[in-house]
Amino acid sequence: MSGGELGTVPTAQVRIDHHSAVHLAADLARRTARQCGLDGSLPDQAAAVASELASNLDKHAGDGVVYLQPLPTGEGFEVLAVDRGPGMGELQRCLADGYTTTNTLGTGLGAVSRVADAFVIRTRVPDGTVASARLTPRGGSPAGGPAGPSGRDGLPGHRVGAICLPAEGEEHCGDGWSLHATAGQVTAAVVDGLGHGEAAARAARLALRIAREAPDSALPVLMSEMHRALRHTRGAAVGLVRLEPGRLHFCGVGNVRVCVLHHDRPPRRIESRPGIVGWNLPTPHVRTEPLEADRLAVVHSDGIQARWSHDPSRFLSHLPAPLLPAALAHRHRRLRDDATALALTGLR
Repeated sequence: MSGGELGTVPTAQVRIDHHSAVHLAADLARRTARQCGLDGSLPDQAAAVASELASNLDKHAGDGVVYLQPLPTGEGFEVLAVDRGPGMGELQRCLADGYTTTNTLGTGLGAVSRVADAFVIRTRVPDGTVASARLTPRGGSPAGGPAGPSGRDGLPGHRVGAICLPAEGEEHCGDGWSLHATAGQVTAAVVDGLGHGEAAARAARLALRIAREAPDSALPVLMSEMHRALRHTRGAAVGLVRLEPGRLHFCGVGNVRVCVLHHDRPPRRIESRPGIVGWNLPTPHVRTEPLEADRLAVVHSDGIQARWSHDPSRFLSHLPAPLLPAALAHRHRRLRDDATALALTGLR
């Protein structure tokens, strides 16, 4: 993709329910990293990172999953690891080389933090742990850490996170997302093709193509263009978000939702209008909400259960953008539906 236009390749996942899954995660990470443009020794480094994170899940955690995908903000590769506990009581000690609780060499998390261009981890006892390790092609910019360089067109990688998973047993994903960033504005789309499988994926791809062709259009105009393009498909639910400094604008139709998280007060939920883009489009309506630079907005399809946002745990509501979508997918996903979550931090 070019010109700051970013979009979806479905996320691969490996459940770490047996030691053999560690090797599976490493092999899949190596292949995925090559598909993401990493060459030379980088695919092997990606495999090593996935192996270390998966080994940690196998040895210490419950209900662990490794997610593998392209970077949300440009060229590169990301490994996400998430579990449901028990969490690490002394995270800094766990990150130090030589620390172990299982009589091994104790190089796992310390090695990951050295190899990855950006490594973010959060843990809480007894809630569990979420980690993201990002690798970029040689000569590329790291896309993640709190002081790291920006992704394409000034969009800092540590301010974005995404996940996009097909329904259990499906090869095709009927969900998708796109992101277009300029110096003072970010436009995002989350699309959920009706049903799942190839027909849903076809509708989602067509809607996202429209989003990429005219990302700076007014949101109601963009929604209407998608409606015309999807008239001969099964249709889709669509959520369009535009970020400007201090503000979020949302135009949604169908079961795509936005939740704005606050550290000091309940989250603010924004629902879409009923309808189906491509079939019965209501008059597009834009809602505007404050979104401070240190606050997070999450846009997600109904493959992520809406109840998560009614009373999110302190651990969940304080996760940074790179980690929150994976945590939502792991804890609140509907397995029989495609699931997408995109987390964006407000612009300064």
